[in-house]
Amino acid sequence: MTTRVVLDAMGGDRAPGEIVAGALMAVGGLGIELILVGQAEAIRRELEGTTDVPGLRIVDARDVIEMEEHPTEAVRAKPNASINVGLRMVKAGQADAFVTAGNTGATMAAALLTLGRVKGIGRPALATVFPAANDGLTIFLDVGANADCRPIHLTQFAYMGAAYMERMFAIARPRVALLSIGEEDSKGSQLVIEVNKALRAGRLNFVGNVEGKDLSSGMCEVVVMDGFTGNVVIKTVEGIADLFFNEVRRAVELTPWNRAAGLVLYSELRKVKRRLDYAEYGGAQLLGVDGVTVIAHGRSNARAIFSAVRAARDAVQNGVLDVIREVAREIPAKRTGPRAAGAAASLDDHTLD
Repeated sequence: MTTRVVLDAMGGDRAPGEIVAGALMAVGGLGIELILVGQAEAIRRELEGTTDVPGLRIVDARDVIEMEEHPTEAVRAKPNASINVGLRMVKAGQADAFVTAGNTGATMAAALLTLGRVKGIGRPALATVFPAANDGLTIFLDVGANADCRPIHLTQFAYMGAAYMERMFAIARPRVALLSIGEEDSKGSQLVIEVNKALRAGRLNFVGNVEGKDLSSGMCEVVVMDGFTGNVVIKTVEGIADLFFNEVRRAVELTPWNRAAGLVLYSELRKVKRRLDYAEYGGAQLLGVDGVTVIAHGRSNARAIFSAVRAARDAVQNGVLDVIREVAREIPAKRTGPRAAGAAASLDDHTLD
């Protein structure tokens, strides 16, 4: 059966132009049915001159949730916004996955209100894959859905991350680590120390704490952190990657000799740049909501949108949602702190854009 992905045409800094361009790449190269949801006239303007594309259709959504809008208020005030319309299609079974480069907080709020959480999961987590040493991959979660977490939430993130890597990348017993300020179990905040104890006692392949300098070392396939820390981590990584390649480019252009050396190394440098480029990894999946939801980077270009749609297709075809539902039944769900593990938190207090 053909996978059906609904793509928010109005989300992101470069919408709708780059979104539509990415949609054309995806529908032509991924063997999917793609539904562009958004202001139909704006989408058709971007498609002007393009003949009918098999597998591509448009669903009109009159409203747009802008990046600067208050997430929950905008979701409730604009029921016909592209994010809401797209997620309702997934809920109704008219699509298998939803992809957007729009407002992260609004997407999380709408996903929780429309799709709900997987039973047994207290909070969903944004999970994104990063390159690691020796051609490895590591998933970081949470990277922005929850600014404040309790131990049970991070414990659940670990189980979801491990299940994701097993199902998506066929990694048997992925190594799970907890981001901290030291490798010793006694290092870190009270939150980190409690999560460390819970993971030591669990069934995952927990390898202990990992420091920031080792995130790309390849020593683990899953790194767990709260959303505030994770959001700072990924934005720092992106900034350092941009700085590195800008400095390399500047150095190459300094002298004729450097330019000659740059030409010799061009193909290898291009491979490195491609491996470190966020556009290759398709954004972040919102694990823990009861439907496949992928949030691409706000500045996504057409290639990044293509990658995000590919990530959504792969999640559907690999049954990621089913395996998250399975592991949710096995995750410890004891009370931690003054509130129950699965207690609903205020979206406005805990989401990041």
